[in-house]
Amino acid sequence: MKKLAVYLAMGLVLLPRLTNGEVLSVEAGAVSVPASVQVLDNQNHPLQTFLSNRQTYSEPVSLSDISPFVLLAVQAAEDRRFYKHHGIDFKAVLRAVWQNVRWHGIVSGASTITQQLVRALHPRPKNWRNKWIEAWDAWQLERKYSKDEILQQYLNILEFGNHTQGIEAAARFYFGVPASELSVAQSALLAGLIQSPTRLNPLKNPEGALVRRNRVLQAMYRNQFITQEDYHLALSEPLALQATTRPVQAPHFSRLISRLTSPGEQVQTFLDADLQQYAETTLQRHVDRLAEEHVTNAAAVVLDNQTGAVLAYVGSADFEDVEHAGQVDGVLAKRQPGSALKPFVYALALENGFTAASILQDEDTFFEGGFRPRNYDGKFHGGVSVRRALANSYNVPVVRVAETLGAARILQELHAFGFASLNHPAEFYGLGIALGGGEVTLLELANAYSALARGGLVKPVVFAREPRLQSNTVSVRAVPEEISYIITDILADNAARADAFGLNSALQFPFPAAAKTGTSKDYKDNFAIGYTARITVAVWAGNFDGSSMQKVSGVTGAAPILHDILVYATKRYPAGPFAKPYGVVSARICTHSGLLAGENCAATREELFTTDTIPTQICDGTHESMPAPLQFIFPVRGDVFVYDKSLPDTSQQLHIQVSAQAPCSWRLNDQPLPETESEFWWPLQKGKFDLTVTCSGQTAQTFFTVL
Repeated sequence: MKKLAVYLAMGLVLLPRLTNGEVLSVEAGAVSVPASVQVLDNQNHPLQTFLSNRQTYSEPVSLSDISPFVLLAVQAAEDRRFYKHHGIDFKAVLRAVWQNVRWHGIVSGASTITQQLVRALHPRPKNWRNKWIEAWDAWQLERKYSKDEILQQYLNILEFGNHTQGIEAAARFYFGVPASELSVAQSALLAGLIQSPTRLNPLKNPEGALVRRNRVLQAMYRNQFITQEDYHLALSEPLALQATTRPVQAPHFSRLISRLTSPGEQVQTFLDADLQQYAETTLQRHVDRLAEEHVTNAAAVVLDNQTGAVLAYVGSADFEDVEHAGQVDGVLAKRQPGSALKPFVYALALENGFTAASILQDEDTFFEGGFRPRNYDGKFHGGVSVRRALANSYNVPVVRVAETLGAARILQELHAFGFASLNHPAEFYGLGIALGGGEVTLLELANAYSALARGGLVKPVVFAREPRLQSNTVSVRAVPEEISYIITDILADNAARADAFGLNSALQFPFPAAAKTGTSKDYKDNFAIGYTARITVAVWAGNFDGSSMQKVSGVTGAAPILHDILVYATKRYPAGPFAKPYGVVSARICTHSGLLAGENCAATREELFTTDTIPTQICDGTHESMPAPLQFIFPVRGDVFVYDKSLPDTSQQLHIQVSAQAPCSWRLNDQPLPETESEFWWPLQKGKFDLTVTCSGQTAQTFFTVL
């Protein structure tokens, strides 16, 4: 007893000298434990949880979100008089000191929950000096914070083994339920782990964990925390660990989101877990199919055209495949896209005098610097229209267009479509830029094609619902809506691409869809991108080590993957036809000349034009031109319009247009109108109207009614 008195006296004397007077912070009313980053799908289900800055999986919660059985179990196991003392349980201290003095060592502890919290907040070596410091800090802590605040912090800071910190993370890891739903037996098991989470690890030592659980249940019953019935029911409950793995879905995407977030954030994304799972399975299946052609990897991304949101994101065929660099993110890796850039070159061409009917010569040609492109089929096809050249992905015609436009203008157009990876000057790429002679990412390709689906409007990619993670970049129009629609129509024209791909290729879909492939030099990469009015899917196939495939092109490698994913995705996100803009019209042309079809033209077809690019010459059958007849583009004979009194007159006008460029004279109901060009705006008024126009000696007439 004399030794005991000496130890107590020493502690009381030394306390003021041993401490620095600081009071540890618990952040009253809040949870200050560092939380893990959680990435969630569009249904708020976890995709992946990442280690906190303390290298634990942590999900702090409020005391009100913890089962009351947990609170009772922890008190029974660790500090049954928690709500009765002021940080130090002197009864327990006297008992422990007596036992330790008797056995000449520390054989029994008397640490309260508050003292254990102090130790967790400020770890120190175990000795008598530090025990007195912890006791002093515990007393100080209880003066500043309430019991509930201390208990909440304690339950959130405890480690329960397997890198799990806090009662919420432990409940979800071991039992697959939130802490609020823990049963008596489950609460007792977790409370028992506090003593030694490593030794009592239920995954490695289930027998020891069960014995400890039952002792905690006995303590709960002995202290009248639970009824006898609850006690016996809990004792009979088996150790049923329901969820001992942490979800790892969309690993490349989840890892990307985690790098964009702050510690402890819970981020809900737009990712569709079912579509993601299908895309992952599809990639692996096709990579297995192509193994003999030396294709070891693939990647895919799916975007919502309306919002720019990521619906699926697969960075490789198998994230765990170390041999084939599965952890490399193929969605963000820079690769040469080959012909996948051609639609954007032709979009620029349509803005600068070309039409879908323009004839380009596909013949053996040496361009500047000795550049001599070849087509993938090894043939030349003579005069081909822009439609055929793009649809069949012929190389010579697009380089001919690039020579006309210049590499600098093409690069500027590609930048407008969001290809930021093309960061060298135009001279670096030269005319080869039209054939994908630069490196871009799959995500950039997906977003650029998504812009075509939106009518030429480029939007930023959206990764999550959190506004902070959404780009502040405003939407930018890269090309006019009419031109975007014509490019889309070409990419959706299965008949036009039949020469190169056949009528039953992987690019044919049972719904309105546009698609394009691309294969880089030496068959190192191939791409396939497809889109509906609703979604865009982009796929890459190849090898991360840069080795060549065995002559696997986009249509045989990436396109089948694209086909399967786009068909599945369209069932989930159905879409109708692409909306035709007001400024797009069709006209019958001579296939061989691109001019308006005359009576003697043997081969004709319908082609799309913008209203200001319709040919003004007629093919005479020998592919020579003759003047085209003057005709009304709008309004056409018999049109009926309605005048709305509720609208201002300035917003009710007809856009009168005819197929001529010269100045024209007009007569409305035989009354002359001021001479003007081939188009003007006419204020709407009720009546029946006979409109006549004369341009360069030709006359045309139309009739319309305004009700």
